[in-house]
Amino acid sequence: MPGIPSTSDWSYRHDVTETANARKIAFATFVRRALDEARATRAWSGTEVSRRTGVSRQTINRWVRGDWASDPEAERVVAFCEGLGLNPAAAFAALGWDRTAGTPRTNQPTPPMDPDVEALLRRLVDPNVSDAEKFHIRETIRYLAYRPTLPVDVRKRGEQAG
Repeated sequence: MPGIPSTSDWSYRHDVTETANARKIAFATFVRRALDEARATRAWSGTEVSRRTGVSRQTINRWVRGDWASDPEAERVVAFCEGLGLNPAAAFAALGWDRTAGTPRTNQPTPPMDPDVEALLRRLVDPNVSDAEKFHIRETIRYLAYRPTLPVDVRKRGEQAG
């Protein structure tokens, strides 16, 4: 009958809707956990997460609510993950995106790590190091990681003076 969808049409739309809702729930759960982790381990507020990731609070709140009509932009998802030190592949998986199809992954050797950085990492996982000291190590690393880079000419003036 014209105007009345067939059973097969309804079934298809129902499956698409269920899949979309499942993806929204999975991504909302991913974002919520990432925010909880940032609050617990870094004491970051929602505003701080937004500042560090470059993703607006409004967008993050929509993601948490699953209140989006079309998929989040991949660039924003990557920025959110990188700002929190997360692997974007986990977010892509929650969204049901297959980012590895057609691109063979080669096992690239990890670049050598500075011995001082290795020492800091060992201290962060050492059960004999106090939580207060671990907090100070993380805060110092965070400060250094996000401070603005000095322009080249300013760095050269410092070298000339020294």
